[in-house]
Amino acid sequence: MPGQDHEFTMRFLAGPENRNMYGNVHGGSMMKWMDEGAGTCAAGWCGLPCVTVAVSGITFHKPVAIGHIVEVRARLINTGRTSMHIAVNVSSRDPRFGTFEHTTSCMMAFVALDAEGRPTPVPKWEPTTPEDLALQARAIRLKELGQDIQEELVAFKLVGEAKC
Repeated sequence: MPGQDHEFTMRFLAGPENRNMYGNVHGGSMMKWMDEGAGTCAAGWCGLPCVTVAVSGITFHKPVAIGHIVEVRARLINTGRTSMHIAVNVSSRDPRFGTFEHTTSCMMAFVALDAEGRPTPVPKWEPTTPEDLALQARAIRLKELGQDIQEELVAFKLVGEAKC
């Protein structure tokens, strides 16, 4: 039911098909998993198809070994009119041992789409705990920083094109 499901967690084994040249999980595989988890969280919140519109601050804190259990946790932390901001944290652990270690994190923004593929309103998320309020404030700040970064990237792109 839309407006209720604001968290999503998935676990799986990192297989050899995800190996990079250093023997760990490829960063692109990590980003794909994060997008899938966050997208599922966004769709679960609004009950509609969603598309990724931005990824902010992706940080790879430590590598994930092939054969480790990967846990992707996605949590809604802010909504706009048609958008949802999702905090994503990835942890992994050796299946022979007990503790998960944090490996990767980011914030992702999604937009809900109607049947014609146009942005459509989503249920408003109301934070209820001090932690939720703090996460929402961070999401709003990251959104503002992202707008500043986009302005800088436009200028960077123009400079890069002039050199080509």
